[in-house]
Amino acid sequence: MYLFVSFKNNEDIDDEQIYFSVSEDGVSWRALNGAKPILRSTMGECAVRDPHILRTADNKFVIIATDLNICKRKQSPTCWKDCQERGSRSVMIWKSEDLCRWSKQRMCEIAPKNAGCAWAPETVYDRERGDYLMFWASKTADDNFKKQRIYASRTRDFETFTEPKLYIEKESDVIDTTFICDGDIYYRFSKDETNKDIIMEKSTSPNGVFETVEGFSLSGMRGYEGPAAYKGDDGKWYLLLDHFAQGSGYEQFVAEDIASGNFRPGEKLKGDYRFRHGTVLNISPREYDRLIKYFG
Repeated sequence: MYLFVSFKNNEDIDDEQIYFSVSEDGVSWRALNGAKPILRSTMGECAVRDPHILRTADNKFVIIATDLNICKRKQSPTCWKDCQERGSRSVMIWKSEDLCRWSKQRMCEIAPKNAGCAWAPETVYDRERGDYLMFWASKTADDNFKKQRIYASRTRDFETFTEPKLYIEKESDVIDTTFICDGDIYYRFSKDETNKDIIMEKSTSPNGVFETVEGFSLSGMRGYEGPAAYKGDDGKWYLLLDHFAQGSGYEQFVAEDIASGNFRPGEKLKGDYRFRHGTVLNISPREYDRLIKYFG
């Protein structure tokens, strides 16, 4: 069973908030709370995108999201330039013990002082160090906002963070990084923002050297972003990609063996709205029932 945490679009301010949908099979999704936002941002730009939900090592939950209001900016011809060079350096954070009752929103500045944005923040648990690596995309004034790079910070409590450090730099822009683990291997998916395709890498540590997965079958497939990866209840591996170039939302791809990188098209997702950049979380039958009972 699964929980999909996402935003909807950028048609109006309600779309750029946090929505929950649940599914028993990963294909047919039921929107919770009458397809209305579960969490609303009341700080910063008062809109959030790219929510990432994490089940912590002590079985609690954290949602982090980009502080960004495209709805307000989209009429400007310099919308995307402005939000990358003069946007928010903060992320929005909520915590929960049961997926239903969430803490008050917290706004945490995490990007370098000369950064123009902090996009698509995500987190992975570092088993070696026993803490969490939070990472996001930023352009900085160091090179006159030439390209997006992935920066990272470490935290144990999602309240205090280490100084940001450069984490991923490619020849071209890179954004939308996400992780999934299989045994001792960390698989990392990112979007090449210049070529508009997804890259897949692997390492034995989030702090180690990553190498390209040569057999990645979706390499070079243009017009996708916001990768979300999870292991299905059926033992298969699923990669969801937001087909932003077509405006069609997420598409499903499936692999029998994640090490091979051989993903094939899956089933068409069914839901009450078009999912945008988010996270799929594996949940228990008890958590599934509790979410439906609480939010309806």
